[in-house]
Amino acid sequence: MIVLNVTYKCKHEMREEFLEAIFAEGIDEACRAEAGNFMYDYYIPVERSDELFLLEKWRDEAALAEHGKQPHIARLKEIKPQFVDDTVIEKYVVE
Repeated sequence: MIVLNVTYKCKHEMREEFLEAIFAEGIDEACRAEAGNFMYDYYIPVERSDELFLLEKWRDEAALAEHGKQPHIARLKEIKPQFVDDTVIEKYVVE
């Protein structure tokens, strides 16, 4: 299994708007519906008001690679710059 910890460092006071845009576009639901996806959940850090955390779990590298080719991920890449200054991705392989 592949686990991704994604931390979005949002522009000041743009976290809620970013999350609303993700939900409005249906990006979260589309990701969860992908073959090989086990988890795709957003979390709001209590003490970091401009960060958004995403936990993703994928069956394997092939499923993750296919995920990156999806039109909803292309759409996420289009809207992200208006809300996010930086993205940190930590990747773990769990046997």
